[in-house]
Amino acid sequence: MREFIQHCSEAVLRGQRLSGEDAVRLGTADGPDLYLLFAEAGRIREQRVGRNVTLCSIINAKSGKCPENCAFCAQSAHHDTAVANYALVDEKQMVDCAKQAEANGASCYGIITSGTGIGKGAELDRICATLRRIRAEASILPSCSLGIMDDETALILKEAGMVTYHHNLETARSFFPAICTTHDYEDDVQTVRAAKRAGLKVCSGGIFGLGESFEQRVEMALTLRELEVDSIPVNFLDPVEGTALAHADFLTPMECLKIIAVYRFLLPERQIKVCGGRDRNLRELQSWIFMAGASGMMTGNYLTKAGRDPEVDRRLIRDLGLGIAECGCG
Repeated sequence: MREFIQHCSEAVLRGQRLSGEDAVRLGTADGPDLYLLFAEAGRIREQRVGRNVTLCSIINAKSGKCPENCAFCAQSAHHDTAVANYALVDEKQMVDCAKQAEANGASCYGIITSGTGIGKGAELDRICATLRRIRAEASILPSCSLGIMDDETALILKEAGMVTYHHNLETARSFFPAICTTHDYEDDVQTVRAAKRAGLKVCSGGIFGLGESFEQRVEMALTLRELEVDSIPVNFLDPVEGTALAHADFLTPMECLKIIAVYRFLLPERQIKVCGGRDRNLRELQSWIFMAGASGMMTGNYLTKAGRDPEVDRRLIRDLGLGIAECGCG
């Protein structure tokens, strides 16, 4: 296995694309071989992306009552959870949160709303006004995650100042029906394509620990590679009481790091950002994400759960001898 890991690493650094079969084989690494896998993924990250870490922050701008039935989601109307339910927050709150995110070192700020999508009307108008204010009053680059989106909406948001559109595929196409049945996987793929056609950067990834196989984790990575997304958020399931996956427990810290490493082999030049679930799943090994190939992280609070103090994250980065990127939206 050690020779195979090194062979794959050298091939990636020469510009070759790793095959899905080779990625699945890397996923069988165990014991001492895992440390070599992490080290080689870190070497690929450093040579292809650099030593600076990108930080992003979000606001849960519209929460709960989502008609989609995603098995992991605390905001789904199909689940009985204690999540807060509220309509789209006002423009000032979104702008103030963007300024705070910038003060915390983030270079990308995401406006996130629950629901299938946001159509034309008062909500979209408010988001566009917010985007214009952020571009005028702050240096942080705004992104949005508003659900399924068409070409016209993508262009409207871009004109208002949105730099990146975030839309997770969540999991592999072959596993998606086990997680969500209220919309089709192709709707998500077409949303990514709409954002790309509009000339936007795209942030798209998924959540691990849903019960998917390692082969399906690789399958999603290959789809993201085919779609040429700019950054990949890597989330690990943090189960919420009341959801269909409330009692799931599929991941260990080393399994999480293995996922990050194999994604770096498959997507060597892309930003790979570790986001939700890192506290619960990585525990004392959070600092290892960069050794395993990650190039960014979400800092501050998550959608429905509190995150770590941003200063703790900045100190972690400094302690590793890494820098913080000034631009990391996408």
